[in-house]
Amino acid sequence: MKREVTKAIFPVAGLGTRFLPATKSVPKEIMTLVDRPLIQYAIDEARAAGIEEFIFVTSRGKSALEDYFDVAPIIEADLRAKGKTELLEILKATDMDSGAIAYVRQQKALGLGHAVWCARRLLGDEPFAVLLPDDVIAAEKPCLQQMMEAYAETGGNMVATMEVPMDKVSSYGVLDVAEDMGAIVRAKGMVEKPKADVAPSNLAVIGRYILTPRVMDNLHARKVGAGGEIQLTDAIAQEIVNSNDVYGFRFRGQRFDCGSKAGFLQATVAFGLARDDLNEEFSQYLGEIVAMRQAAE
Repeated sequence: MKREVTKAIFPVAGLGTRFLPATKSVPKEIMTLVDRPLIQYAIDEARAAGIEEFIFVTSRGKSALEDYFDVAPIIEADLRAKGKTELLEILKATDMDSGAIAYVRQQKALGLGHAVWCARRLLGDEPFAVLLPDDVIAAEKPCLQQMMEAYAETGGNMVATMEVPMDKVSSYGVLDVAEDMGAIVRAKGMVEKPKADVAPSNLAVIGRYILTPRVMDNLHARKVGAGGEIQLTDAIAQEIVNSNDVYGFRFRGQRFDCGSKAGFLQATVAFGLARDDLNEEFSQYLGEIVAMRQAAE
C-alpha cells in the first residue's frame, strides 16, 4: 500500500554566493521573480500537491526567510484601513498556519544529501518530498502535483527529469534508464555529475523528489560522494540496488535554473510576459531593446 506524501523538505541553507552582493543580507530564496519570492513558488507548488507540513533546512543568516512566512499585522492593518482588499488577499496567501512550518539548521555545508538528512527526526517512517527552490518550474499543472499522480501508480522513489544537452550533463545527476515508458522511466543507475563521454544518458535529475524512508536510512551512513559531499543522488541510487524502485518522471513544463544569474533573468522575463497586467508594456519594452541592439549592430 502506497502511503500518502504530506511532508516536504526545502533545503535553503546555501549562501547564494553567485548572487553577491545582494545575498550578503538577503537570503537568495526570497529574491523575487516579478513580485513573488522564489520560495513562494516552491511553497505554492507543494500546497497544490497536497503537502501539509513544510520543513526548511536553513543556516545562519536566514531569519528574513523565516519572517517572510509570519503574519504581518502592521501591513495588514494599513491595507485594511485603505480598503486595499486585493493586496490584503495576496498578503494573506503567504501566511502559514501555526505549526505547519518547522526549521532545522544545517551547521556545515556538506552537500544536498546532508541537508536532507538534517530533517530526519521530523519525518518519522514516512515518504516525503524534496523541493529545491532554485528550480522554478512554469507548468499548467504544478510539477510536484504531476509527480504525485504518477507516484500513485508506481510507489517507490521518483525524481523529476528532463533531457539536457550532453555538454551540460556534468552539472546534474543523470539517470541510466532500464525501461522507458514515456513520461515514466525505470532507472537502473544514477550518476552524479558525470563527464559527457561516460554519462549513461542525457536524462538529468532536477530539483523535485518523492522519496521513501529508506533513502533517509541510506543517508544516515553519511557516505561522501562527488565533490567531497554527501550526495542525495547516491542515497537514491542505493535503492535501485536494494529495491529496484527508482523512477524518473518527465514533467510537463519549463524549468528555470534560478540558482544562476542567466536562469534568474530568463525566468523574470518569462514570468513577466505571462502576467496580463505586465505583458503589453513589458513586451513593448523588450521589442524596443531588441530593435536598438539590431540598429547598433
